[in-house]
Amino acid sequence: MNEIVGRIEEKQQFNELFQSKRSEFVTVYGRRRVGKTFLIREYYKQHITFHLTGLANATLPQQLLNFHTCMCTSFAKYKEPIPTSWFEAFQQLIKRIEKNKQKKQVIFLDELPWLDTPKSYFISALEHFWNSFAVARKDILLIVCGSAASWMIHKLINNKGGLHNRITHRMKIYPFTLKECDAYFKYKKISFNRYQIIELYSVMGGIPYYLDAIKKGKSAAQNIDAICFSEQGILKDEFTNLYASLFKHAENYEAIVKTLSKKSKGLTRDEIIRAAKIQNGGGTTKILRDLEESGFIRKYTPFGKQYRESLYQLVDFYTLFYFNFIQAKKNTSTNFWINTLNSSLHKSWSGYAFEQVCLLHINQIKSALGISGIITSEASWRSHQKADGAQIDLVIDRNDQVINLCEMKFSATEFIITKDYAKKLRNKIGLFSTETQTKKAINLAMITTYGVKENQYSQGLIQNNITMDCFFE
Repeated sequence: MNEIVGRIEEKQQFNELFQSKRSEFVTVYGRRRVGKTFLIREYYKQHITFHLTGLANATLPQQLLNFHTCMCTSFAKYKEPIPTSWFEAFQQLIKRIEKNKQKKQVIFLDELPWLDTPKSYFISALEHFWNSFAVARKDILLIVCGSAASWMIHKLINNKGGLHNRITHRMKIYPFTLKECDAYFKYKKISFNRYQIIELYSVMGGIPYYLDAIKKGKSAAQNIDAICFSEQGILKDEFTNLYASLFKHAENYEAIVKTLSKKSKGLTRDEIIRAAKIQNGGGTTKILRDLEESGFIRKYTPFGKQYRESLYQLVDFYTLFYFNFIQAKKNTSTNFWINTLNSSLHKSWSGYAFEQVCLLHINQIKSALGISGIITSEASWRSHQKADGAQIDLVIDRNDQVINLCEMKFSATEFIITKDYAKKLRNKIGLFSTETQTKKAINLAMITTYGVKENQYSQGLIQNNITMDCFFE
């Protein structure tokens, strides 16, 4: 357990589940590479009675042979034959559990969607194992895990059959926050300042598997070059592997995220269908839901709009970076990323990526604003005046009769508000007030890397000057 960095809430939940006086059926899901398996194995390593990991693209006989191999590894003097069905397999497991003397028996079934091969009746066998055996005991902690979030939710959590309402606890494992990334690098004895950590986060998100490839002694830019653009870089070809491992007919999923990568503020469902050139129907709804549940896109309703006007936005950092740079790379320079740092494309991408970093750390922003205990809702806003095109990245609508309009700017130094930019900000505030007809007080907050340099144009305009430091608190 000492190897687990961060994950404070998850470890607390794991401890409560282990101490429970009844049997527990726990589903753990989250984006691929987010560290689900490591977290479970590391926390419960000395208490795991049986651990089975499903095989990708394997047949039922291959899965059952794998089960038999894991049983031989987990239990001494295991002499049972290779099972011919999942019902037989679970009966063999039951026999071993009944002989086991552990106070709490952790049964860990990993990559569960891969075990559920066509006509295998795996779910039925799992239902029978839980309903006829485990639930009647007090010593079983059954943990099932999978990266295909939509499968986990629809086949298990929202099961309409024998597992209906049988799940006792569900956990979604999220990517690291910036604070956890900072702790992770310190644990690995890698020295980065906070600007560099945000730079890395904007490329890889808080995905532990990606972060594990970062080497000490190199700058953030050098690591990005090595990991994303070298022939041996683990993220050079990750895109195809990522979606193909999670979704059947992955090309439809890839078409949608590619389409969304070209529109930073997002698209409606109908706009996605037209731009991605995919068929309208229930299949599209499922794809969008799968992508959202897996953490690749988000669905949000702009400020003052109806739910039917909701937009879908690409929020997976790696996918966005892939389409902007990895797929688009045209030269073979070994220092491709370092030579891109001052380009207009880099400036545009880094600004949008920083916005996404901010949106993932809303709680930290609220804390910096001193409104952690106030009920709020968050959205973006765009002016109805097409000629002006004014938009606000983050609107925090508060229950204490105040609205914070947040502008987010990524800069290598203190951000300077010029006369023209000050005029633009005042125009945004004025349009927002007029078009929304709000009666609430409007406060402008600037969220930047190193803060806003005070000058004649910033004075009296900005109520809150928030730096990247708040994300690490």
